[in-house]
Amino acid sequence: MERKQDIKEEILEKELSTRKIILKLAWPVIIEQSLATITQIVDMMMVGRLGAAQVTAIGLTIQPLLFAHALAAALSVGTTALVARFTGRGEESKCGRVLQQSLLFSLLVGSVGGTFFYFFASNVMSIMGAEPQVVTLGTSYFRYLVPGFIFMMLGFMVTAALRGAGDTRTPMKVNILVNILNVIGNYLLIFGHFGAPELGLDGAGLSTSISRGVGGIILLYFAFSGRGVLMLVGKKFFMPDFELIRRILKIGLPATLEQLVMRTAQIFYVRVVSGLGTVAFAAHQIAINAESISYMPGFGIAVAATTLVGQNLGAGRPGEAEKSSYEAWKIGSVIMGFMALVFLIFPETLIKLYTSNPEIIQLGARNLRIIAFSQLPMGTQFIFAGSLRGAGDTRPVFYSTAVSSWIGRFGMAYLFIQVWHWGLAGAWVAMVIDWIMRGSFVLFRFRQGKWKQIEV
Repeated sequence: MERKQDIKEEILEKELSTRKIILKLAWPVIIEQSLATITQIVDMMMVGRLGAAQVTAIGLTIQPLLFAHALAAALSVGTTALVARFTGRGEESKCGRVLQQSLLFSLLVGSVGGTFFYFFASNVMSIMGAEPQVVTLGTSYFRYLVPGFIFMMLGFMVTAALRGAGDTRTPMKVNILVNILNVIGNYLLIFGHFGAPELGLDGAGLSTSISRGVGGIILLYFAFSGRGVLMLVGKKFFMPDFELIRRILKIGLPATLEQLVMRTAQIFYVRVVSGLGTVAFAAHQIAINAESISYMPGFGIAVAATTLVGQNLGAGRPGEAEKSSYEAWKIGSVIMGFMALVFLIFPETLIKLYTSNPEIIQLGARNLRIIAFSQLPMGTQFIFAGSLRGAGDTRPVFYSTAVSSWIGRFGMAYLFIQVWHWGLAGAWVAMVIDWIMRGSFVLFRFRQGKWKQIEV
């Protein structure tokens, strides 16, 4: 009897220890994402005072930019997974080489993407179905964003490598500074305070570029200085290691395809929604921005799951990798359940932070009440997809996202809006269906356990 009690206490102690590690890794990411979300809210509040056309311009600009963001984020998946594996094996010297190759690749992608967006900004806005006024506003805003684009991508890589090594605090500190600079820059450049030029929407784009540039430079300096868990070597920095790039892309390429397919589906989805008119789309974009507060806890816990799975597999402990994922899911479910209640009970309060337009408030609040039903499936998708990515099992995540984003989100939105005429509510019901499909599949894949045998 005493032996059984000892075993129970030992199991409980391990669970508590795992939860502490998860929270230790997750809280800096949650704070970082929280401040980023607050910054987005403040940005949208400031831009919202300029008018619905400006809000719509930002909303339509974001969609094609997410293509480039997707490439960086996907490449960062391979970086995080490999760094976590090498850290778990005690091969820290290889972590710097992984980061170096990721930086080279992202520098190439960022340069090509930035050049394209600068010269073809108006074409992209027209393809998005924007009205003439919105095309003009969005084109100029687009071009102000480009200078900070490359630094943002390089910062992504350093952040990904640090997280894989278990350092989530350094990216948090840098991104806190970036967000503070962005808010200050917006205040000065959008409205022309303290002698700064009054640039309106262009001021928001310029402020974003400046803050991202500062953040990227700081992270690169940190990586080259050797003060943290990773160290880059300047000698032969520009020499590619094709075998290492292959290993990064083996994990990252399915994640890249996942993001590209999802973003393409979202562009078609946004075009369907934009057809409902400027006011409806402004309500859609504001509600999306308000809903993003629920991403931060789920994303933070997912980063912890990715790191722990990768490090435990690297150390030859697949059982611990599985247990840490389920513990992360339990924590995430509690937090996301709370966010669902917030969206159900206080949606008008959130939407009123952005606008005083009664019609937009009514539509936006209804959107948040609908999306409340996706919070638990969303948390499930975040965390178990993060676990699978940490193991390098990225193909199934790609397949699930491809099917759910095209059938669940775009397909159902088209049906609800164009055929059944549900209006904006139909678009948000389709989002709920999308998250349920994705969350269910990644949970099923994780429970199969095939990720434990994957070599990266």
